[in-house]
Amino acid sequence: MGTVVIGMDPHKRSATIEVMAGDETVLGRGRYGTDESGYRAMLRAVRHWPERTWAIEGCQGIGGHLARRLIADDEQVVDVPPRLPARTRVFATGQGRKTDATDAHSVALAATRMPGLRPVVADEQLAVLQVLADRRRSLGEDHTRMISQLHRLLLELVPGGAKKALSAAQARQLLTAVRPRDAAGKARRRVAAELVSDLERIYQRKKAADTELRELLQATGTTLTSLNGIGPSGAARLLIEAGDVARFPSKAHFASWNGTAPIDASSGDQVRHRLSRAGNRQINRVLHIMAVVQLRHRGSDGRGYYDRKVAAGKTPREAIRCLKRRLPPQGCPSGWPTPTASASTSKPPAAARPGASPGQPPRQIGGSLSPRPACAPTSPSPGRRSAGSAPNATSSAPGSASSSAPKSKDPARPS
Repeated sequence: MGTVVIGMDPHKRSATIEVMAGDETVLGRGRYGTDESGYRAMLRAVRHWPERTWAIEGCQGIGGHLARRLIADDEQVVDVPPRLPARTRVFATGQGRKTDATDAHSVALAATRMPGLRPVVADEQLAVLQVLADRRRSLGEDHTRMISQLHRLLLELVPGGAKKALSAAQARQLLTAVRPRDAAGKARRRVAAELVSDLERIYQRKKAADTELRELLQATGTTLTSLNGIGPSGAARLLIEAGDVARFPSKAHFASWNGTAPIDASSGDQVRHRLSRAGNRQINRVLHIMAVVQLRHRGSDGRGYYDRKVAAGKTPREAIRCLKRRLPPQGCPSGWPTPTASASTSKPPAAARPGASPGQPPRQIGGSLSPRPACAPTSPSPGRRSAGSAPNATSSAPGSASSSAPKSKDPARPS
């Protein structure tokens, strides 16, 4: 029997799986708990298929805890971006109804059809980077929230409020001159003073987190932090999300994956492109910050490129998008491989289990039985086109979801 794909819809306390052969024949399914006993029961249920690949939805999110446990048990795991099974579910049922069973089926279908899915590897260094980068981002969000609350209180306490770029020391100095007499004013001043104290602690934690990230990035040997406009948090995010850049056949595929590649919206003789709202928005944000920082320095290469695009007739927003599109090659120190056929995670057609026919119901492999989706196909229809065939280098990439981006009438909308 050939290699099978085990699609998984993960949750915190349960996981629904479906075993699918290379010809999209459903061999079995089940629902298991994520505690130790449920996890071991799931592994025992799939031991009938020694050549197997686990396809887990959202390994960067809720599926991460199960993916790490499977990798520790020497299982092969690939990450299925959530938008891929979502589109597959809509095309398979026509309505996009969402249950655990249909989700597991859609994940298995997407992994069977889609080449180039990212394999999940046990990289301790990247795992530490992700924990620290997430913590640093959380501290930044707390800082923004506290500053907004402080500005609102100071507007009530100080005529005209405080300046936009406000530090904790400046806010404390403003509060020393405020002596409200009414009860509401005294409460505002007390809360504002507490926020200032919280901000000072946030500053210290952010500084310590940046120092730790720099040391860890230096240990990885990356040169990302030497680029103009990228800090330790952005460099860590690029390493975490992009992983091995060799999995992208070209720069265009990488641009489509991060959402910097425009979407072709041409019709007839009218040739135009519109902004992509799809792709990895975290990497898109890192590249946007890089572009904005470079624009602030008149002598930088990015500023020169931007000025040339504006002189050529681009609007400022279009020129910034062109600059973002140009940044990814510089953001990948290992360079780009020579375009070759991307490594495929699609499995060769596997023989069905002995005595099984395409129309025969799948075998329940353990756990509590989940109802099988009525519209889920058990074998490929004649003439079915593979979901991963003929990718467009400028609008699709491994794990990309650019085809589901909402339409925009204005190509100059902010990115």
